[in-house]
Amino acid sequence: MPVQNMNLHLLIASATLLLAACDIPGLGPDPRVAAREAEGKAIGGACRYALRGIEECYQLNPKALKTAVFEGWREMDLYMRENKIEGQPTPVAAPDGGTVPADTTSGGEKKPTTAPAKPAAAGDKKAS
Repeated sequence: MPVQNMNLHLLIASATLLLAACDIPGLGPDPRVAAREAEGKAIGGACRYALRGIEECYQLNPKALKTAVFEGWREMDLYMRENKIEGQPTPVAAPDGGTVPADTTSGGEKKPTTAPAKPAAAGDKKAS
């Protein structure tokens, strides 16, 4: 009996070694998780480029993975600092469908702009 028992152990060890080198479908990481992480990193990078704070980015993207968003934001921050890149502020969509300017430091109000007045030509006469 000891010889048969040894053959069984040898068979089990061989099968284990053979299966250890195999890539069995369905046992790897879920591709949807990898896609969510990549999307979160892209969202974080875009927020940093748009000069948004990380907290605001979390609020604008509640379904995104916070760890991935932070990692993307941090990577973009490092990249922008190393390459001396200035961010581009973008408007934020308002709840009513309009847009709110990205710079809300002045209370969200925009000052009206007027066109500079043209000097009157020498031959033009003003109507009085």
